[in-house]
Amino acid sequence: MKLYNSLTLQVEEFKPIIEGEVSMYVCGPTVYNHAHIGNARPIVVFDTLRRVFEALGYKVRFVSNFTDVDDKIINKALEEGVDEGVIAQRYIDAYNDVRRSLNVLPLDATPRVTETIDEIIDFIDRLVKKGSAYVSGGDVYFAVDSDEKYGRLSHQKAEDLMVGARIEENEQKRSPLDFVLWKKTGEGIKWDSPWGKGRPGWHTECVVMIAKEFEHNMIDIHGGGRDLKFPHHENEMTQSQMCNNHHLANYWIHNGMLEAEGGKMSKSLGNTQWAKDVIAENGSNLTRWLLLSAKYRDTLIYSDETFEASKAELTKIETILKQVEIKRQLADVEFTQQYDQKMYQQFLEAMTNDLNTPNGYKVIFDTVKLLNQSLRVKEVDFAEVEKLYNAIRKMLYILGIYIDEVILTEEDKKIYADWNQARVQKDFATADRLRDILLERNIL
Repeated sequence: MKLYNSLTLQVEEFKPIIEGEVSMYVCGPTVYNHAHIGNARPIVVFDTLRRVFEALGYKVRFVSNFTDVDDKIINKALEEGVDEGVIAQRYIDAYNDVRRSLNVLPLDATPRVTETIDEIIDFIDRLVKKGSAYVSGGDVYFAVDSDEKYGRLSHQKAEDLMVGARIEENEQKRSPLDFVLWKKTGEGIKWDSPWGKGRPGWHTECVVMIAKEFEHNMIDIHGGGRDLKFPHHENEMTQSQMCNNHHLANYWIHNGMLEAEGGKMSKSLGNTQWAKDVIAENGSNLTRWLLLSAKYRDTLIYSDETFEASKAELTKIETILKQVEIKRQLADVEFTQQYDQKMYQQFLEAMTNDLNTPNGYKVIFDTVKLLNQSLRVKEVDFAEVEKLYNAIRKMLYILGIYIDEVILTEEDKKIYADWNQARVQKDFATADRLRDILLERNIL
């Protein structure tokens, strides 16, 4: 497996910390609203990466968190006159619904910030005692200058970040780059701490949840959208370095953004489409196919044109699978688990080369072409058809594409035979009537 590592800016051979195992953590949502379709891209990308690892024989532990305490959650709770937990649970449930509707394999853990407060306080306390954090005005800040290599992930120098940086002025901070670890608050949900009542800062949460959820607090893969690289992941890394003497993960994997035709998609710009609505309208398979259609590190343009292209591609695959299933059943042939290892291996080679889904798609269509050719001969070799068909099914599983198999009843088989007979006899009225029935039953 080869992956592009944002830390080294290179495609590297994956070497796990523990032989045969993969520890992977992906930053989850702040649950104050529904997920938009751009938020669905990392959901699909990292689920697919997990599936590739499992296809290679790795045992994967996959964790993604919920940030269930945040100013936006508190403000929404105040607007509605309800507890913050009501808001958080509403959108956690909605996010989980999106995951399920995108055919995502169950995660091993989905920790919440509110369930990790004691560990977060302990972690911040250790940073203070080590001299990498300080208390000011009831808040606790991380001292960026305590880490000489700050900027190692985003490949920026601290002095460059200071010049023209759009960082909120705060007289309590020693440096504009310092960031809050514990926030004193008189409003909304809060907890007791050695520094007074408050709540944690965003950048500390994931470091602590990784340590809690994995046996070792150093993991193989830390993932998320490219927009999280700086400052969020940068700040996670520096805290881990200063507290635990390591940079948290060996491989930092970032997916590219999804853009509407007019530019970046975001809730603040008001040009979002909720993932739940896109999936309801287009289905799980088409949504996933589109989200994986470009290389995961590239920007993906979300438009009617890309959707139509994806729909045509997926329809082509669905059509050939359906043809095989119908012909097999009409010929009363049973399939086993045999598959074309050559084509499947080509697909895996594409997917293990930094998750190159466009090349993986090409292998699928090469296999579809071979399958079409196998079906067009007078005497169909069902052994060959079976291998190509099963290879496509295995490839689609890795992509998280689940296409229902057509199952014919005895009545279906009779109608199909009668339809063929009517066509041979040029009884077009009967053929058209039977064809309508077959279309209604999703057989044609």
